[in-house]
Amino acid sequence: MVNKLVPAAAATVALFLTQALPVAACGGLVAPNGAIRLAKATTLVEWHNGVEHYLTSFSYHGEASSFGWIVPLPAVPEKVEEGGGWTLQRLFRETHPQPEILDLRFAAAPTAQAVEVLQQVKVRALDITVLRGSGQAVLDWAADNGFAVDAETRLHVMHYAMGSPVFMAAKYNAERAQQQRLLFGDGAPVLITLKIAHPWIPFEVLAAGQQVQADLYLLSDKPVNTSEWRALIGQSGVGSSVQGAEGFTMEFQEKMTDGLYKDLSSDKNMGWVRRDSWLTYLTLNAADTKVTYDMSVTPMGVIKVAPFGTKPMAIVDSSRSTRPVDLPTAPMGTAFMLLTLAVLIGVALWILKPREV
Repeated sequence: MVNKLVPAAAATVALFLTQALPVAACGGLVAPNGAIRLAKATTLVEWHNGVEHYLTSFSYHGEASSFGWIVPLPAVPEKVEEGGGWTLQRLFRETHPQPEILDLRFAAAPTAQAVEVLQQVKVRALDITVLRGSGQAVLDWAADNGFAVDAETRLHVMHYAMGSPVFMAAKYNAERAQQQRLLFGDGAPVLITLKIAHPWIPFEVLAAGQQVQADLYLLSDKPVNTSEWRALIGQSGVGSSVQGAEGFTMEFQEKMTDGLYKDLSSDKNMGWVRRDSWLTYLTLNAADTKVTYDMSVTPMGVIKVAPFGTKPMAIVDSSRSTRPVDLPTAPMGTAFMLLTLAVLIGVALWILKPREV
């Protein structure tokens, strides 16, 4: 029997965006008897001009030799392939610097009850299948293909299917892993390319009865922020929390460096990484009962969350017919510069103030 990893939105999520931003994720790895647990999941997504690149990888620990996972997707992928081998590790190193020693068409719901198999791909030891169908059809397919579907997974799939009928299922092939001499527990980088109007990250799938700990990396063509007013005045969001998401904090942000760009863009199938990007790193550490939302990013670069079950694009678009606001934002550091200027002017006025003799 195959154990299941519920959708991608994860322990480490990395999101690459340019202009606005995108999908991401990586979920809880759970066996019916608890034999398999998620150790680390990492996802990287880039969104630019309606095209998203979604790179995900997870590591795990336990004794089961066969397991899998099912990931909700907001649209049918253009391509599924092996991703870069060192990109996610390089991002971790960029945001966790060590002392230097040596310089060495959002798919419409199907009317048919049967599931549609859209793509089948092998990535290292993973057998990946992209599916389209109702929630029940996807669950039936999963059961027929050896996935152990528990009540929580069933709830997630049924709920996510109301927003998008597209899912990606992956099954670990222990025999192929042994042939390729892969270490048990190592992650396989899976790169998904798809077209969507806005980025989307399903975080609620991480809430699997335990503390949710996740890292999220974003690459964007403008600094990502946690609120509109910070974005408007150019004040950094580093150290602030995402509104409506307890324990979700922005920890780091910088303009893409020459070294980081060279390392990321030269990795396998990673030529889409853009030089004129900002890197943002966020962490999530919250009780699973608090992680009841999914995430997107507005055209202004502001992170938004919405209750689990909200249609992916509706997190930004909402239920109104109006387009999402994309107001001009001040360059990062503008607020500090203006404050410094005000202090200098105040000091100058005090110095130049006429004194009574």
